Amino acid sequence: MDLNQIFKTANPAIGVVHLLPLPTSPRWQGDLHSVIARAEQEATALASGGVHGLIVENFFDAPFAKSQVDPVVVSAMTLVVQRLSQLVPLPIGINVLRNDACSALAIAACTNAKFIRVNVLSGVMATDQGLIEGDAHRLMRYRRELGADVKILADVLVKHAQPLGRPSVTTAVQDTIHRGLADGVIVSGTATGHAPTVEDLVRAREAAGDTPIFIGSGATIDNIVHLIPAADGVIVSSSLKRKGQIEQPVDPIRARQFVTAMAQGLTPRPVERSTANRSMALN
Repeated sequence: MDLNQIFKTANPAIGVVHLLPLPTSPRWQGDLHSVIARAEQEATALASGGVHGLIVENFFDAPFAKSQVDPVVVSAMTLVVQRLSQLVPLPIGINVLRNDACSALAIAACTNAKFIRVNVLSGVMATDQGLIEGDAHRLMRYRRELGADVKILADVLVKHAQPLGRPSVTTAVQDTIHRGLADGVIVSGTATGHAPTVEDLVRAREAAGDTPIFIGSGATIDNIVHLIPAADGVIVSSSLKRKGQIEQPVDPIRARQFVTAMAQGLTPRPVERSTANRSMALN
């Protein structure tokens, strides 16, 4: 997966557009125009804040369907993604929660979106929706069937879930890439807003080889400097909202601060003068 080709940078910050409740959701308010308007505001704020890509999620549809969502959700998300693609010049991705990867791929194929996020691509996870089984077999064949050049970013040991058995991060990453054929791997903490450890990111990086590693949750203005050197990119949501609260709209100032902090974390640190002087003395 060539990050430069898709995002115009080797280290993308991908901002999340959390859609308001969609039709058939328990909290659906009956007005799709409001959903689209909020999505437009968030996408514009993220773009002005300097992120390198967007990912659109039906986040406020909780409680989520375990696998396949209602067709009206697919229709609504397609309308939103099509509108955002006309509004902002950024690559867009799609995540259909909880794990409807085929619907996400179908939306992406019809809207020219560049990637999708799959919570469970391989393995079995115990979640609040019940047991979710990865179905890489079906997804990868569907992508070929559609002839879609859509990249698959897959979570390993996804948040809000527990694996059956006790696979290590290393094993999960290797299986996701080599057996699930993921184009990129996402490493998260245990829940929304919880960051992965640097140690887990390092282990994932070592196991992934040339496959990109993304931080999938918990990245903030304060910790991204320490996390990003162990990853290739980040998917960020909560910390870019007003006051850092998930239900609030995106704050473009916070987005800009985050992107700036991330750039600082990617900047090589200069050799300390005292260390350099000792090296010269030894020579």
